[in-house]
Amino acid sequence: MKTKIQIKTVFEKIIFEHESENNTIIKTVNEYIIQELKKGLRFADLRFANLRFANLRSADLSNADLRFANLRFANLSSADLSNADLSNANLRSANLSSADLSNANLSNANLSNANLSNANLRYLNHNECTGFLLPQCPSEGSFIAWKKAGEKIVKLLVTDDAKRSSGTTLKCRCSKAKVLGIENLDGTDSGLTEIKSNHDDNFIYRVGEIVEVDNFDKDRFNECSTGIHFFIARESAVAYW
Repeated sequence: MKTKIQIKTVFEKIIFEHESENNTIIKTVNEYIIQELKKGLRFADLRFANLRFANLRSADLSNADLRFANLRFANLSSADLSNADLSNANLRSANLSSADLSNANLSNANLSNANLSNANLRYLNHNECTGFLLPQCPSEGSFIAWKKAGEKIVKLLVTDDAKRSSGTTLKCRCSKAKVLGIENLDGTDSGLTEIKSNHDDNFIYRVGEIVEVDNFDKDRFNECSTGIHFFIARESAVAYW
């Protein structure tokens, strides 16, 4: 059962309240301390800090120095990271949804599998070593792609007019592709002319035909959303479980 507990001044003014399962005054005070600490992290020097799994939701980290910080799996949703220096930071699997990263420095940072949905990336600073910030597939033109279906590998030609995107992993999505072949994992011809999708029995890949989705999700950070999922490297498709 959830219980709400309030912290009041001696004049009965409410300064904080917290509601949770099995709530106690100690839990409420600790939550108050955490929330107050979050507010005071602006310009904080957190270089090399180990903040793995830290709950920094809605924290004000604007202008903070987070160089080389370990923020793997950290919850930074709705956090203010504007003008923060996150160069060389480990942000693998961090939750950055709705975070403000405007003018932040992400040079050499690792964003593998980070959640950047609805994040503000305006004027973001990055370089060629910023891992997984930029799309993993070509932004225009046709190209060869690979996907796993069953225990087979489907060779695709993503068409010129196909919409395409990728999030913060090697997995990509497109709206349209031509099926060039169906191979065994070792690269030999499977002899199959068609194979069904792993996720939709009614979506069939037929050699020589074009497959297309009508409801392609244009938000690149909704990685597991609608679209034809594929990899650029055949080896990635083989390794995909």
